[in-house]
Amino acid sequence: MVIVAVAGGTGGVGRALVEAIHARQKHEVMILSRQKNDALANDLNIPIIVVDYSSVEGLKKVFEEQKIHTVISALLTIPGEGVPPEVNMIQAAEASKATERFIPSNWGIPETVENSTLIPTIPIKRQAMAALENSPLEYTVFYNGLFTDYYATPAIKTYLPAMPFYIDLEHNTAAIPGSGNTPIAFIHTFDLAKYVDLVLDFQKWELEYYVIGDKLTWNEFVGHAQAVKGTKFKIVYDSVDDLKKGQATVLPALAKALQFMPTPKEKLLEFITAVGLTMENGDFNLREENTLNSILPHITPLKVRDALNANFASD
Repeated sequence: MVIVAVAGGTGGVGRALVEAIHARQKHEVMILSRQKNDALANDLNIPIIVVDYSSVEGLKKVFEEQKIHTVISALLTIPGEGVPPEVNMIQAAEASKATERFIPSNWGIPETVENSTLIPTIPIKRQAMAALENSPLEYTVFYNGLFTDYYATPAIKTYLPAMPFYIDLEHNTAAIPGSGNTPIAFIHTFDLAKYVDLVLDFQKWELEYYVIGDKLTWNEFVGHAQAVKGTKFKIVYDSVDDLKKGQATVLPALAKALQFMPTPKEKLLEFITAVGLTMENGDFNLREENTLNSILPHITPLKVRDALNANFASD
């Protein structure tokens, strides 16, 4: 048993990680957060430690006082924040006498020279990776593709919001990036969390772990959605040339959501087109050799079609 701290564990991917670790009771888990939340701490029966991510010394003190052996980051990567909070956490973990292991907040796809020029968060993640590579900490990175959760609410448990990008299940429409024929890896956050929890038991970590819940193309995804809903979708294909120009079709659900989102439409389209290009380029087509699926075969991850069935069977 070791003590594990999850930074950003009050919601999203981090909340799934916290609940999975807590449920198995093999390791003790606590949450690192910028804000106090006694109600959530009581509800989860898990301590929430308030931290200042800008203070390396403050983080080091928390790690040592709480005897934190492993730090897992599930912080959102935000461009323009100065020194990334994760870099400060890595420096604090390196200085802490109690801390030996670190998992950075990648939770997606491997970083390449090509996709780092497209997606502004990737160079920031590379800063954290460079800090880990130059530290004595044992670390590993998880590559899991796209979260099934975005298309599975509300029937499937998740702390992620619905994401009306590429497929609009509410309005039976799709704006597919590129050809729609490139495979994409998907996983449910709670399945990912089960794998992460078990990897904490490993005596020695690999530098990276791949885990795949399901793999299918956007065209196959739309086919499943049409079959499950019994409805023909209106499908538009955004060409690679259009994506490179930052042009993408805005789906009805996204148009409706834009008025409530703090991100300007132009910035959101930049993100949608950039990620769409990486999908068409094959960055989400994760390798299937030596995955955690083969190392931990007793876990049966949620399939996209099963998630869609659960979602629309609840209507």
